[in-house]
Amino acid sequence: MNIDSHQHFWRYDAVRDAWITEAMAVLQRDFLPEHLTAELMANGMDASVAVQADQSETETMFLLDFAKKNERIGGVVGWVDLRSPNLAERLEYFSHFPKLRGFRHIAQAEPDDRFLVREDFVRGVAQLRTFGFTYDILVYPKQLPAAIELVTRLPEQRFVIDHLAKPEIKAGKTEPWATYMRKIAQHQNVFCKVSGLLTEGDWKHWKPDDFRPYLDVLFDAFGPDRLMFGSDWPVCLLAGTYRQVKQLVETYVKDFSQADREKIFGGNAALFYGLKSAKHGLAA
Repeated sequence: MNIDSHQHFWRYDAVRDAWITEAMAVLQRDFLPEHLTAELMANGMDASVAVQADQSETETMFLLDFAKKNERIGGVVGWVDLRSPNLAERLEYFSHFPKLRGFRHIAQAEPDDRFLVREDFVRGVAQLRTFGFTYDILVYPKQLPAAIELVTRLPEQRFVIDHLAKPEIKAGKTEPWATYMRKIAQHQNVFCKVSGLLTEGDWKHWKPDDFRPYLDVLFDAFGPDRLMFGSDWPVCLLAGTYRQVKQLVETYVKDFSQADREKIFGGNAALFYGLKSAKHGLAA
């Protein structure tokens, strides 16, 4: 079962989606399940995990509605206010949606580099385990020290780092990112998505060799048992096609064993998010 561990849907709203600037005009339209299905089928992918792009419970329900109607959406990573005093009540409510597998906060946009270890936020993340929910870590390299502290404090919680924590690929800079990634990878409760590569490179002039130093660090640190492919569609369209994104990772792992390739392109995502195989696609 081939699973894309990271993609998004939206009905474009210029006000809500103000993060999509004029330089990103290719994203200023709707991206819905019917658009993704064609990409999945063309690239030999069976299912995907839909990840929140807006920080609201409305977004969570928007994705869950799609997931309920589309068997190719194997799971959803939504948003909930993890600092809310009634968080337990909200998590109990969301626990009744089988395809909701975890939550994410767009921590990369927080001005406080130590946002992830604010006491109210840590308390919130600590409650996820009770309901079997995962947490996606979305940060820049400068925020990795806080991420390391968070995963250290909550060793039983399942975490996954999105987009390799966005190393400075366009600038060709590997440190201190590489040191931080090796440190966080020492925690066995942390996985990482091989996603978001192209958009951290030079959108118009990238070449496959640009990404090898970062993939080398990633695979050495995490190994094939805790890495999962993600397209980051449609954001990836800023710099390349779905096929180019997948091919970049396929080329890197071409000499890996078939078992390891299967883990990276689906098995690890199914394990991490608790996805169960079904006759047609996935259901959790």
